[in-house]
This record gives sequence, structure tokens and C-alpha cells, in this order.
Amino acid sequence: MDERRFLSRLALTTLAAILVGVSWQSGPDILDRLLAPPALPRPVAPRPDLPARERSVIETFQAARGSVVFITTSPRVTDLWGRTSNVVPRGSGSGFVWDARGHIVTNNHVIEGAAAALVQLADGETYRARLVGTDPAHDLAVLRIEGGDAPPLPVGRSDDIQVGQDVLAIGNPFGLDWTLTTGIVSALDREFPGADRRTLRGLIQTDAAINPGNSGGPLLDSAGRLIGVNTAIYSPSGGSAGIGFAVPVNVVNRVVPQLIATGRYAPPALGIDYDARINELARRQGLSGVLVLGVAPGSAAARAGLRPAEVTADGRLVPGDIVVELGGQPVATTEDLLVALDMREAGSEVELVVLRDGRRHAATVTLDGPS
Repeated sequence: MDERRFLSRLALTTLAAILVGVSWQSGPDILDRLLAPPALPRPVAPRPDLPARERSVIETFQAARGSVVFITTSPRVTDLWGRTSNVVPRGSGSGFVWDARGHIVTNNHVIEGAAAALVQLADGETYRARLVGTDPAHDLAVLRIEGGDAPPLPVGRSDDIQVGQDVLAIGNPFGLDWTLTTGIVSALDREFPGADRRTLRGLIQTDAAINPGNSGGPLLDSAGRLIGVNTAIYSPSGGSAGIGFAVPVNVVNRVVPQLIATGRYAPPALGIDYDARINELARRQGLSGVLVLGVAPGSAAARAGLRPAEVTADGRLVPGDIVVELGGQPVATTEDLLVALDMREAGSEVELVVLRDGRRHAATVTLDGPS
């Protein structure tokens, strides 16, 4: 009897499982299908007007989209066995139209090592680009295309950027062309290690999502003005972690015209000779500042009356003037001096402070143009 009961219960359980499976897969029974009203699409709820902030973002993107470009690069690969050289696809990045002459601004690291580059405009047209100039110190580069009528972006200023203001980033992350991300300015005057041990300084930090492929694309304010060039992300994983960096527009507006004119960028000149190695030795002995080893005739330093170091008959170096401040910025190393000069324009007047015979001596100098 027990065995019969067990087999009976097993059969009932199996039958119930089969019925549940059939009802799940077949849905309502035939009677329900015949009596139920026909299945229709849900009615669409009317959409209220978009908030002013959303409309502003949409309008800004639509106005700026046509000025952003998609850049693909190719290096030249040499086959040592066959002794042939070919250009092969390499990578991609972003850029934007700078002027009506077809100049395109992007990051130096986007095109570094490339033998060729193609620029695709928002209308789908693609043009072969020519390299105009590069500035690795600021991670900027300029290309030029012949053709296309994409409008240049309006340019803003770095001086009035504030932490907390809205920003928009447009680019081609992971090859997903013309992608918009939004965020705020998270911080200003950041530093980030660039290529070849160069430190990028004075960067804008933003939480707008920036990923590989965004490099070289514009960072815009809520008015659609260019305020930076997206250049780097801090990310342990390689993807966006909400910490992105952009080269501020004042730097871009200073560097790019020189790249277009000469193919390279050089900061304003003070007209002094110095040596980082000698400066490092002096620093280890407790001497802070940049030792003036020579003064170029007719230079800003010469006009200010700077005194260079002298070498005695027995070979000892007798310090002359030591630059300790430029334009209100402390100068402790040669790199500090380069950064202070880079933030100024040729022809501008700045206060120069030197140590002379142990005392601070100030003079106003007019910086020379790059040689």
C-alpha cells in the first residue's frame, strides 16, 4: 500500500507540474481570449514642456555639435623582412573647429606618433588632415583640413570660470561619435602628469563623464562657449570615474595662434641663462630661487639691470641675482619660473623680484616675445 500511495502521489505531483508549465507557456485559456477585449497599445501621456535648464542644454548641444569633429589616426608600420612601409589604423579622438580656415584643435597625445589623420565632420564628410603644429607641454595640437564649412566654436575666458558652474563635454568616447555629457566644474588649477614626465598645470577639473576618445574635444559653459579642451581622466579602471581634466581656454587661446603661425609654441622670454642642475645643487645647500647665470643683451632682464653670476679666477661661482618671484608668483625652481612665464603674454609688464646680496630687489620688466 505504501508503494502504491507513493507512486500515486508522484504521478499527481508530476501532472501538476506539467499543468503549471503548460499554463505558464500558453497564457490565458481559449475562453478568456474569446471574451476579453482586444489588446491595444497604451495611450501616450502628453509630455509637459521641458524645464528651461533642459532646453538650454539641448540648444547648446545642437548649436555646438557641428563644430566638433571625429579624428582617426594611423601610424606608419615598416615590415623589416619585406622592406615595405604601410599606414594602418591606430586610434581615435576628438577635436573642434578653430577658425574658418579649416584649423582643427585637438590634444597632442591624440595625434602623437601618427603618420596620417582623418577628420570627420558632423555632416558625415571626411577629410584628410595636415599637421600644423604641436605643443606637448600643454598637450595641444593643430591640424588643418581643406574643405568643409563647419562653424568655429565661440571662445570664452578662463578668468571667470567658477567651481560649481554647469559644463558640457562633447566628443567621441570609445568611438561613439558626438556624445554629450554634462556636469559641473569640480575644481580649478589642478595638476596632472602628462606624457614624457611633463606635468600639465592649471587644469580645470570636471565631473562631466570623460572617457578614452573624448580627448581633444571641447568643454563648454552653459552659454556654449569654449572654456577648455578635454585632455585626461583620473581612473584606476580606465573608464570615467567622475574626475576629468581640461586645458583652460586662456592657455588654448595663447598657444594655438603660435602653433598656426610657426608650428611650435614658446612662452614669453625674460632673457636670462640658467641651468637646472646648478639650481638643484644650490637648492640642496638651502638656496631657493633661480640663479641668473647670464643676461642676454637688450633683453627684458638686461633692461631691468639684472646681474649674472661670475666665475672667479680659481673657478668658483659667485652668485649674482637670484630670481625668487615673478608677477606675484613665488619662484623656487626653474620649472616654477617656466610656469610663471607661460601664464603671461609677450609685451606684458610684470614685477620681478630677485635676491641681490641677500636682500630683495624688485623691478618692473616688459617680457620679450619668443625667440
